[in-house]
Amino acid sequence: MIQAQVRTDANPFARSQSAFGRLCDLMQRPDAFPMTHTDLEQLLATDGRALLRQLFQDHLDLRGTHEQAAPHLSVVGDDGIDRPHRRDATRELHTLVGKVTVPRIGYSQRGHTSRFPMDAALNLARDPYSLGVRPIVALTVASSSFEESVAHLELTTKTHVAKRQVEKLARAAAVDFAAFYEQRDMPKAATESSLLVLTVDGKGIVVRQEDLRAATRKAAEERTAKLKTRLTKGEKKHAKRMATGTAVYSIEPHSRSAEDVISDLVHESTPEKRRRPKAEYKRVWASIEKDADPAIVELFDEAERRDPERRRRWVVLVDGNKDQLAFIQREANRRGVSVTVVLDFIHVLQYLWAASTAFHDETAAEREGWVLERMAEVLRGKAVGVAAGMRRSATLRDLDDTTRSPVDKCARYLLKYKRHLRYDEYLRDGLPIASGVIEGACRHLVKDRMDLSGAHWSLRGAEAVLQLRAIKASGDFAEYWTFREEQEYHRNHAERYQGDVTLPNRPNSPPKLRVVKGAFSSLSS
Repeated sequence: MIQAQVRTDANPFARSQSAFGRLCDLMQRPDAFPMTHTDLEQLLATDGRALLRQLFQDHLDLRGTHEQAAPHLSVVGDDGIDRPHRRDATRELHTLVGKVTVPRIGYSQRGHTSRFPMDAALNLARDPYSLGVRPIVALTVASSSFEESVAHLELTTKTHVAKRQVEKLARAAAVDFAAFYEQRDMPKAATESSLLVLTVDGKGIVVRQEDLRAATRKAAEERTAKLKTRLTKGEKKHAKRMATGTAVYSIEPHSRSAEDVISDLVHESTPEKRRRPKAEYKRVWASIEKDADPAIVELFDEAERRDPERRRRWVVLVDGNKDQLAFIQREANRRGVSVTVVLDFIHVLQYLWAASTAFHDETAAEREGWVLERMAEVLRGKAVGVAAGMRRSATLRDLDDTTRSPVDKCARYLLKYKRHLRYDEYLRDGLPIASGVIEGACRHLVKDRMDLSGAHWSLRGAEAVLQLRAIKASGDFAEYWTFREEQEYHRNHAERYQGDVTLPNRPNSPPKLRVVKGAFSSLSS
């Protein structure tokens, strides 16, 4: 390990220059010419990283020399206590180029914790992992298992971070999630005519039993398996806690007909078919800690920040959850905002497919025609007539209760939600009628990562990973990480001093934090 020391030689980077000279000599030796490009890459990845680490260490040693040679500082903590006593100290820092040692001076007073202004100057975290290692951990954890993240970090940076530490770093990486979205500038709609769409859905995540909601935990504790070696019909291996996914976006109205929608369903292409507008300024996120109601409040908060003057039409796309619908309407009323609640037509389609089994065999070609014909009528705003027609048909055929059960279930569904099935109006006004954005978001944010084989999540770990995936999916990672570094500086350093944190030869201002263009592009894409 490179040792920190006070530099007394005329050239503080002599060791770095010596290491660079040795590497240059190595690259031009005769035995380097037979090397394949793989051999050269490996050589440079190893010796080149050692050179960069030496440069890093030489710079830290130089700064330590300046701090020791500087006049005595007056260091007053946030507690108002002056700390006049100086002592030399060091700390390790695990960086992208290896482990270095930071020389620093501690300022102390008997009975009070020390302060280290050099830590503030470098914006060091409280643990030994650098703010360069942390975003890589955050991005890899958002995409891969903790074990894979450990391996990825070691392969790409030669930095070993234990699995337990990776989990802790992931939780820490997400701590500024709410504050970031509360303070950021809201995206503007392309036009005031664009729709503001809010949508919500749920997906279950396998969590540890102590993290289940009370009712689910009680049911899990009381449940006993009927067989020892396999599950029987209706049994579940693990209990899940529901995560609520939410999304908000802008989209231009797109007027179309029932025939257009059916054409899309059967993948027909016509010359006059217009290209559908794309969702813009999309933000998607999910929470397993919050229940559905507070998640919906947060969704409305985001929408209100985007359209505080209520100039746009708000559309809420839902899947028909009764309690969810009631809360959405209450929340809209509480805020005094008018919303158009649209029931996802794909859910209606699923009920029609189920009802079709009462009249046609599972694989009969006529079954699809029966479904599409009634779906077209529902899209024309005739859901009540469709419900009455299928019930009448079931009665005329004298179907028994079991056979006609899906017909009655579908009819009840259409009648129950008829006020949210005015698809003729929705299509005429150009509103979206399918919740593909939130369905895709829940699949991407929740299922694709949280359902990895054998995963049993802790509540805090699952929430952190969901937040990191949401930041990444919304395209906000680089901006978020800049904000996070600023927050780290204030939390770990600025708030621990009375007055400014100033070192000799250092401008009296917080660190200028920025994200190098493209720094996260390969990982966050």
